[in-house]
Amino acid sequence: MNKKLRSLALTVSLLALPTVDAQAAQRDSIRIGTEGAYPPFNYFTANGELSGFDVDIGKALCAKLEAECSFVAQDWDGIIPALVAGKYDVVIASMFITDERRQQVDFTLPYQKSAMTFVVPKGSTLTDFSPQALAGKSLGAQSSTTQAEFLARHYPGSDVRLYPSQEALNLDMLSGRLDAQVADIVPMLEWTGKTDDGACCRLAGELITDPRFVGEGVGMALRQDDDELRERLNRALTEIVADGTYKAINDKYFDINILTLE
Repeated sequence: MNKKLRSLALTVSLLALPTVDAQAAQRDSIRIGTEGAYPPFNYFTANGELSGFDVDIGKALCAKLEAECSFVAQDWDGIIPALVAGKYDVVIASMFITDERRQQVDFTLPYQKSAMTFVVPKGSTLTDFSPQALAGKSLGAQSSTTQAEFLARHYPGSDVRLYPSQEALNLDMLSGRLDAQVADIVPMLEWTGKTDDGACCRLAGELITDPRFVGEGVGMALRQDDDELRERLNRALTEIVADGTYKAINDKYFDINILTLE
């Protein structure tokens, strides 16, 4: 190859490589996926902005990392496939850490502790929540959740109905179309205790804490090869807990500490 051709080839190859600044910019730009239909954790405000506990936690982590972050709304059913496909870099959407999900994604340290609960209409006479007692009863859960898995596994004799969002599920509870639902304890405490619609209903039965369904708590999901980002987020999470940022965000939304459920 003559000198001119070698020079041209070298120039082309250098242009094809990202610059140091471009690499830094890519590393410091994080796309966060969330649902946008799970208040008070993630939801759209009246002016169309994503808000909620998950969103505020994401912003606090990005501030700690000095990273530019953007949020992407995604229906729950497709939230893991979209992460794996590269639509965003991390899911912050109140997702339980479970062994089944770990087959597809990795998780950060937990940033919430949780349990599941039954919710019934206030006038309900149900006191026994065994599979035998609820045979033939209409039970609801959000689809593609551990609550749905719990009902499918333990209540085959019930009329299990699945909904695309927690809001749609709550609406059927309000309308009297369900005998009970199973949901995460924290949003149900908020819904039944602090909203007009939720006044229709109450928590019932014992908390469901089976680790097969509530896992190790709630974590941020990442692609399985993204170890660097996972470690950065873990460090940032530890720091916002230590410096009081987490507590300030928690207290904005909840009357209990959802990192400990106390």
